[in-house]
Amino acid sequence: MEALEGALRSVLQPITHNLPSPVSDAASKLLGDSCYRSLVHNINISDATCLKLAVSKALGIAIISVSSIVKIPQLLKLLTSHSASGVSFLSYFLETLSYSISLAYNVRNHFPFSTYGEVALIAIQNVAISVLVLQYSGKGPAAALFVAGLAAAGYALYSDSITSMSTLQYMQAAAGVLGVAAKIPQIITIFRAKRTGQLSAFAVFNYLAGSLSRIFTTLQEVPDKLILYGFIAGFLLNAVIAAQMVYYWNSPKGKHSKQTKLEPKRQQAAMGAVGMDGQGRVSGSEKSRTTPSTRRRG
Repeated sequence: MEALEGALRSVLQPITHNLPSPVSDAASKLLGDSCYRSLVHNINISDATCLKLAVSKALGIAIISVSSIVKIPQLLKLLTSHSASGVSFLSYFLETLSYSISLAYNVRNHFPFSTYGEVALIAIQNVAISVLVLQYSGKGPAAALFVAGLAAAGYALYSDSITSMSTLQYMQAAAGVLGVAAKIPQIITIFRAKRTGQLSAFAVFNYLAGSLSRIFTTLQEVPDKLILYGFIAGFLLNAVIAAQMVYYWNSPKGKHSKQTKLEPKRQQAAMGAVGMDGQGRVSGSEKSRTTPSTRRRG
C-alpha cells in the first residue's frame, strides 16, 4: 500500500497541489477540510474513513445526475403511446407525496444536498407523469386539482408557523410508510395485467440501483434512522418490481391475452367473408350466390 501511495503521490501531487481555486474550494467543501487534505492534497488512500466519505459523495453526485433523467423514458413512453396502460396513478401520487415530505425534512435539517438531491428532481418528474396518467385516463380536471393540492402542501411543509419540526419528524416517519405503500399499487397493477405495459425499464432498474446506493450514503453521512429504514424498505419493493419487469418481459401469458382479445374480431371478419350467421350456418343470401362448381367442391 505504501509503495502504491508513493507512486500515486509522485504522479498526482504536482496536479493536486496546483488545482484552480474554484475546483479546490468545491472539493474542500464537498469532502471537508480534513478529508480534502488527506485524500486530495496528501494522496493518502489508506485513510479508510475519508475514502468511504469520498465514495459516498461520488455515489450521491452520480445518483443526482442520473435522477435528472431517470423518468424521461417513462414520460416519452406516455407521450408517444397516449396511453397510461400499466402505470398506476396511485403509486405515483403516494410516491410524490412521500418525496415532498422527505425533501422538506432534509432541507429543514440542513442535511448535505448530495444525500437527498435526487428527491427534488424525481418529484418534479413524478408530477409530470401523474398529470399525463390522469389526462390519458380521461381525468383532465383532476390533474389541475392534483397540482394545486401539491403546491398548497409544499407551502405548508416549509412554513415553520404551519408545520413545526416535531410535527415534520412524525410526517417523515409517515413518509417512509408512504414510500413503501407507493410501490404496492404498481406491483398489483403489473400482477393483474400480467404485463408491464408502458412502465419504463430504465426507470425501474435505476430506482433499484439508486435505492441500494442511498442505503450506503445514508449510513455514511446521515445519522437518521427514519431515512435509512425508508431506503431499505424502498430497495426491497423496488427489487420486487424489477423482478416483475424481468418475469413479464416476454410473458407468453401477456401475448396470449392479446390474441384472445383479437380473436372475436377475426372470427367476425371470417364470418362476414363466407356469409355465415351467428350460429355458424351459411346465410340464405349466400346460398343463392353459390355456384354449382362451388357446391360440387363442397
